[in-house]
Amino acid sequence: MIGPRYTPLVDSLPATVPFVGPETQERRMGHPFRARLGANENGFGPSPRAIAAMAAAAGEAWMYGDPENHDLKVALAARHGCKPGNIVVGEGIDGLLGYLVRMLVSEGDAVVTSRGAYPTFNFHVAGFGGVLHPVPYRDDHEDPDALIAKANEVAPKLIYIANPDNPMGSHHPGQVLADMAARVPDGSLLVLDEAYVELAPEGTEAPVDPDDPQVIRMRTFSKAHGMAGARVGYAIGAEPLIRAFDKIRNHFGMSRIGQAGALAALGDTTWLAYMRRLVGASRDRIAEIARANGLMPLPSATNFVAIDCGGDGAFARRVLEELVAAGIFVRMPGVAPQDRCIRVSCGPEPEMMAFAEALPGALLRAR
Repeated sequence: MIGPRYTPLVDSLPATVPFVGPETQERRMGHPFRARLGANENGFGPSPRAIAAMAAAAGEAWMYGDPENHDLKVALAARHGCKPGNIVVGEGIDGLLGYLVRMLVSEGDAVVTSRGAYPTFNFHVAGFGGVLHPVPYRDDHEDPDALIAKANEVAPKLIYIANPDNPMGSHHPGQVLADMAARVPDGSLLVLDEAYVELAPEGTEAPVDPDDPQVIRMRTFSKAHGMAGARVGYAIGAEPLIRAFDKIRNHFGMSRIGQAGALAALGDTTWLAYMRRLVGASRDRIAEIARANGLMPLPSATNFVAIDCGGDGAFARRVLEELVAAGIFVRMPGVAPQDRCIRVSCGPEPEMMAFAEALPGALLRAR
C-alpha cells in the first residue's frame, strides 16, 4: 500500500471536528446567516484600544510574535497577583487544552468530565488515547461532588469542570470550586475552565492558590474581551507544570497581532465593565424573547442563554433546524436531558430582533 502509515490510534479515530462552523453552514446554504448567535462569540467586539493596537501591529506582521509572550505574561501576572512563571499563553483555551492533554494523557489513561460538557476537551482526550469517564449534570449544573467521587474511583490524570458552564450557562460560587480543588485525589489534576468568569456574578472566581500543584485554571480573551478570532488564551498554574508546556508547545503559535491586542484589551478595564453591562442586557433580552414565546430561559452567568424548548431533544433539534433555515445561527447541547434546550449567544439588538422575528415561525413549524 502506498501512502502514509498512520499510528493505530489515529487510524482508529473518525475525521471530525467538535463543532461545525457557521461558515461551513453558510457555504452549504449558499447565503450568509442573518444573525450569528451560535458560537458564543462576543458580537459587541473588542475594546477600541485593542483594535488600534492590532491595527498598528499589522504593519509589523512580517516579524514573528515574541515566543516567550513576555509582556503579556507580565501584565497577566500583575492582574492575577501571581508570578509570570505561573502563566502560559496559548492559542485559545482549545490550544492549551490540547497541549495539556498531550503532556499528561497516554493511551488508556482515565479522564473525568461531565456528560455533555465542552466537547473540544473530549476531542483532545480521544486524540491522545485517553478514556473518558463522564458523570451526569445535576439540575443543569456540573456536579463537583460526582466528579470527585468518580475521580476517587478511576484515578484519572485529569478532572475537567467549567465554571461558568458551557453549554448550560450555569455556575457555582467560587468557594465551591475551591472546596472541590481541596478534594482532588493525589495524582490527578483539576482543569478549571473559567472562559466566562469575567461575565459572571461577583464571587464566581475560585479562590485557588496559583501554586496549587493539583489545579490549572484556563482563561481566554475570546469572550468578555471580544477577541475570539485572535486566538489568545492563557492558563494559571504551579510553575513546574507551566514550565512543562515549553517541552511541547508551539513557541511561535501566537501571532504578533493577537499579542498586541490582548495586552491592550487587558489594560482597558472601562471597556470590560461596559461589556458586562451590554452582555447582561442582552441576556435579559434573550430571556424576554423566550418567555414571549412560551419558553423557559435558564439563568446564565455567561454571554449566552440556554432556552428550554419544553420538549425532548428531538423537538429542540427541529427548532434549531428551523431557526437555521430562517438564517439564525444557534446551537444546542448534545446530551440528554440538556438537549431539550437551544443555546443562543448574546449580541447587538439587530441580531436580537432577527431572532425574535424568526422564533415564532420556527416553533410553529417544529411542532
